[in-house]
Parts: sequence; C-alpha cells; structure tokens
Amino acid sequence: MKKADENWQFPRTRLQWLWDNMEGYRAIYVLSVAGTFVYNMMQLTVPFFSSQIVDRFLSGPEARANFKSQPDEFYKLIFMMIGFTILRCIIVYVDCVGYEKVSQGVLFRIRNFIYDKIQRQDMKFYSTYRTGDLMTRVTGDLDAVRHMIAWVVRMVVEAFSLILAVGIYFMFMNWKMALCLLAVAPLIFFIIMRFKFQVAPMHALLREKLAKMNTMAQENISGNRVVKAFAKEDYEIEAFDECNRDYRDTNKKTAMIWLKYFPVIETFANLLPVILLLIGGLFLMGGQMTMGEYVAFSGLIWAIANPMRQLGNVMNEFQRFSAASVKVMEIYYSEPEIVDKEYTALMPNRFDGRVEFRDVSFQYSDGKLPVLKHISFTAEPGQTIAIMGETGCGKTSLIHLIPRFYEPTGGKVLVDGVDVQDIALHQLRRNIGLATQDVLLYSDTIDGNIAYGDQLLSKEDVMKYAKYSQASDFIAKMPEGYETIVGERGVGLSGGQKQRISLARALAVRPSILILDDTTSAVDLETEKAIQDSLRDLDFKCTKIIIAQRISTTKDADQILIMQHGEITERGTHEELIKQGGYYAELVKLQMGA
Repeated sequence: MKKADENWQFPRTRLQWLWDNMEGYRAIYVLSVAGTFVYNMMQLTVPFFSSQIVDRFLSGPEARANFKSQPDEFYKLIFMMIGFTILRCIIVYVDCVGYEKVSQGVLFRIRNFIYDKIQRQDMKFYSTYRTGDLMTRVTGDLDAVRHMIAWVVRMVVEAFSLILAVGIYFMFMNWKMALCLLAVAPLIFFIIMRFKFQVAPMHALLREKLAKMNTMAQENISGNRVVKAFAKEDYEIEAFDECNRDYRDTNKKTAMIWLKYFPVIETFANLLPVILLLIGGLFLMGGQMTMGEYVAFSGLIWAIANPMRQLGNVMNEFQRFSAASVKVMEIYYSEPEIVDKEYTALMPNRFDGRVEFRDVSFQYSDGKLPVLKHISFTAEPGQTIAIMGETGCGKTSLIHLIPRFYEPTGGKVLVDGVDVQDIALHQLRRNIGLATQDVLLYSDTIDGNIAYGDQLLSKEDVMKYAKYSQASDFIAKMPEGYETIVGERGVGLSGGQKQRISLARALAVRPSILILDDTTSAVDLETEKAIQDSLRDLDFKCTKIIIAQRISTTKDADQILIMQHGEITERGTHEELIKQGGYYAELVKLQMGA
C-alpha cells in the first residue's frame, strides 16, 4: 500500500481537496458564501435607518418640524427597516440550508469514496491500520470535515465580511471614532495566532487518543468470548477506563488552552463599548459626532465585537478539522500496491485451473527473513495438491500468492501458463474459491452467507453446496433452516459448523481453483471423510490445493508437498513419502499411534 510518510506531500491542499469533492455542489456553495456576505452587509441597514430617523425626526431643533412636514418619509424609513430585517432572515434561512445541503453531500461522497478505497486495498494495508482507527476516520474525522464546510467557513466569511463592512461604514461616518474602535482588532488577531500554534498539536494528539480508545473498544467487543473465557472483564474495564481517562485529560488540556486565551479575547471585545462610551461621548459633547451617528455606532458595535469573539472558536474548530482531514486524506490518496496492469491477459471466463509455482520466493515488507525460498511445483487441472508442514513454515503465505493477496519477491506464480500479475484481479479471484480455518461469517442468513460469492444463486444450488460440505444436516435442524440469521462472526455456531458453511461458500462460486486452508480441522473424522468423498464427486472440475495437518485429509492427494523453513523438503504421493522415511513418514506413525 502506498501511503503518506514524513517525506510525502498530498497532491492537493486541504481546501483544494474540499473543493474537488464539492463537484456538483459548487454553485450552491458559492451562492451560500455570497449569501453570507450579503446578509452581513444588510446588518448595516437597520443602524443606518436608525441614525436617519434619530437625526431627522427624534433629535435636533428641526425634528418636530420634519415629522410634521415629512411624515411619509418617517414611516417609509420604519417600513424599510422592517422589510430589510425580514429579507435578511429569509436569506439567512436559505443560506443555512445551502451550507447543510453541500456539507451532507460532500460527506456522503467522501465516505463512499473512503469505504471504496478501504475495500480495494491489499493485505498490507490491513496489517498497517487498526480497525478502530479506520472506524474513527470514516465517522468522527469525517464529521469534522462536514463541520468545516457547514460552520467554520460560514463563520469566517461572516466575521470578515462584518468587520470589513462595518469598518468601512464607520470610516465614512466618523473616521476618528472608527480608528479608535478598530485599534483593538490587531491585538485580538495576535492573540488568536498565539492560540493557534498552541492548540494545533493538541488536536492532533486528541485525535490519536480517540482512535486508540475506539480500537480498544472494537477489539474487546469482538473478542468478548476470550475476555469471558479468562474472566478478564475487570481487567478490560480497568484498561478501557485508563484509556478513557487519558482521552478525557487530553480533552481537558485542549479546552484549557482555549480557556486561557478566551478571557483575554473577551476583555478586548468588551473594551469596544467602553471606548465608544468614553471617546464617543467626548466627540458628541464636542460636536464632532451627531446623536444619529452615535446611535449607529452603538447599534453596530456588536458587529465588530462578536466576530472577534467567534474567531477563537473558529480557529479551534479549524485546528480540529486540520488534524482530522490529514487522517482522512491519507486514506483518500493511498493506493494499493497490487493493481491490474494497464494491459491484462485475455483469459476465458472459466480457467482450466493449472497452477504453477516457478522458483518463487517471498518476504514480507516488514520482515527480515524470507518466508518462502525457491518454491517450485505444478498442479495440473483437476488435481489435488496437499501441503503439510510445521506451524510457521510458510504454507498460508504460499496460497496467498495465488489470488495475489501478496506479490512474490522472486520467481513467478502462473495460472493456465499466465503470470497472475498479468491477469485482471477481479477475473483471477472470481475463479478461486477460498476457505480458511479462521472463518468470518456475516450477520446474515445462512443462505446469504453461502451465496455471498454469487448473489443470484438459487435456493436449490445453495442446498446442493451445503450438502457437498456436509452442512445440510445441521442446517435442517435449525428452527428457520437456511433463513436462520447468523450472529456477528458466526456467534452461536460451533467451529465445525462455521467451517462447513465457509466451505459451502467457497464451492458455491464453482471455482476453477479451490484453496482450503485447514478447513476441516474443527470437524470430526466421520464428517471429514464425507467431505473428502464429496470433493471427489463435485459436478464441476476444479484444481484443489489443500493445507491440512491430518493424514486422513491428504493421503488421497495426487501430490503431497512437505514444507519446512519456507522450502519444499519432500514431495510425492502418500505411498512414496512413506517409503522416503522423512517428516511425512514420522507424521503417519504419530497419527496412527505407532
């Protein structure tokens, strides 16, 4: 998986990335931003009309005469104040709906894109990222992105448009008074920038603590049976409590940084009415300001004070967005290493099933020692190849190279004479049926789990493949039969029952190549024999590659491979290997009780 590291830069900045994902919503968003600017410009209308009414009709020696001679003008100003207020309320409502529509649309698009990216990643990706961390990225982190679009941008536009509009209006009305009031702004901006540099690393740390806590919760809920089996409930509760406490303390520290700066910002914002009262009063008594101008200044003082107060909260939310967006963009721009080539081989829909390993070596990217060394063997169409060996000898790693879960570091894996790297991934994997010892069943019906690889499978076919895997008998005894809902990961089923459903699922796609990784380890010998008989009598031809530990599973194979330390040390049929007197012969004696 190709992902960001300390020397890697995202191809787009955060805001460019947001803009890219607004495709189809950009016009609405631009109109919403313009609407924010417009309705904040309209904040000037009420104080402007108020100043006109005060100067012309309420104060001054000619106020009474003006009211008698121009009553229509007075009522016109009143109605215009009311009209502009109602119009502004309508614009604000439509504007907020626009922001919300865009933010939800972008959230929906990014979440789908991220989920698609996660689904298409290779195995290395899943060994790199924790499940809880990925869940945090598609939930909490994306909510911070939505909040940025719906609230933070609107608050920034609102704050700067208000300060700009009111500042210009004040300068035209009385530039001396305006300069006295606006002198506070640079001090507040300086404090906010200081706050930004302190709170940014805290939000990044807070986000990591949340991911750690989510991971712990996910792992322990999924592994609840292990917890109960070892009576470790109290231990896990205490461990989660410690993790939760750590997250709480980090949250408090982050909040305390804002609380340290908030009183200073609030104090400077509250200085504005004091400055207006003192200096404005002096100007008013000195004849340098009219009463109407004073009323306008008084009515709009909040339009400077409130944005200054809000900028701290806006900066706090922006830093939360910055920390979250980095994590989302890391997945967004990550690319799997195992992908189709530009030109793939032209293959038939159904493969013959010939599998060849040609001098294959393999080593995990984070490992120091090779897992497989110079592996060579051929499985002809319809043959059964059994692989045996000690735990950790590389058996599972070997079979993972066939569907290209990993790429070999040396040599080639070929299917029907074609290097698997030249075959389209979807076509390759559609021709492979895989059943593993560690079975994952979905929270669906038994029918749905068996037909997972082919959603159009008929009920009769589902029952047929369940019969092949010897699952039909226990399914028939269930109250709802094939419609029985299987709990998460197959809770409520025994290990052998889950393995048989997994085998039925692998057979249901009618694969050209069937790979079984110790699939019958949890079933009894009688059931295993019945499964082996069924696999010999399938109604379709397929090559079988079976990893097993039981001689009863492997003795009828066309070829048995014995692996030790990543190499094939013995190969042959059951009788040939017994004659060699090596590992396999000793294993036969051990399992036969000799």
